[in-house]
Amino acid sequence: MSQYSTGDIAKLCGISVRTVQFYDSKGLLKPAELSDGGRRLYCEDDLKKMNHILLLKALGLSLDSIMGIIESENSSKITLMLLEEQEKHVQEEIEKKKRQLSAIEIVKNNILSSAKVTVNSLSDIKKIMNGKKKLKNAYVKMGILGAIMGVAEIAAIVIWITKGNWIPFAAVMLLNIPIGILLLRIYYKNTAYICANCETKFKPGRKEFLFAAHTPRTRKLTCPSCGNKDYCVETYDE
Repeated sequence: MSQYSTGDIAKLCGISVRTVQFYDSKGLLKPAELSDGGRRLYCEDDLKKMNHILLLKALGLSLDSIMGIIESENSSKITLMLLEEQEKHVQEEIEKKKRQLSAIEIVKNNILSSAKVTVNSLSDIKKIMNGKKKLKNAYVKMGILGAIMGVAEIAAIVIWITKGNWIPFAAVMLLNIPIGILLLRIYYKNTAYICANCETKFKPGRKEFLFAAHTPRTRKLTCPSCGNKDYCVETYDE
C-alpha cells in the first residue's frame, strides 16, 4: 500500500505543506500512521480524502461544514449533488447570457437596418437584464439588512461607551428583532432542499428549518419522502 509524507500529499494536491499541517491540526485529515521517527505517513485513502476536502473548500464551504459532510454516510452523494447544483447554476447563467446576446443582436440588426425597434425585443432585454434568481435576490436582501443591523449596533455601542447613553443601544436591539425575523422569512420563503438519499426536493417545516444544523449550502433535515435525516442540499424554491 502506498505511503505518502506530508510533502508528498502537498505536492500531489497542489497545496503547501503548511496547509496539510493545518488540516491535520483541525482534525480534518489525520495521518494513517506515524513512523518510528514521528513522521506523519498518509495512505491512498488519505490522499483521496484531501482531494475531497479541497473540492468542498473550492465550493465555498467552511471547515466546520466540510467536517460535517465528510463524516456523513452520504458524503459522496452530498458532494455530487452540490456539484450538480453548481453545474445547474452555471448552465442557467450560460443560457441567460445566450438569451442576452440574442436579444442584443435583434436590436442591433433593427438599428442597422433602420427598422423600428420592436417592443418585444426591448421587453426581452429588460426582462433578461433584471432577471435575477430568486435565491440570489434573497441573499442580497439578507446581506443588506444584515449590514444595516451591524452598522447600527456598532454605532449604538460607540454612543453608549463615549456618551454613557444606553438608550440607542436598547432601541437598536429591539429593532433588530423584527429585522431578524424578516431575514428568516425571506430566507425560508426562497429556499427548498434536496434529499441526498432519495433526491426528493422539499421544503421543511418552519420549526425544523429554524433549529436544524446547517452549513452555507446544506441543512440537516428529515426527508418527508424517505424519512432519512442527513445534510440536504439547498436550492431555490420555484
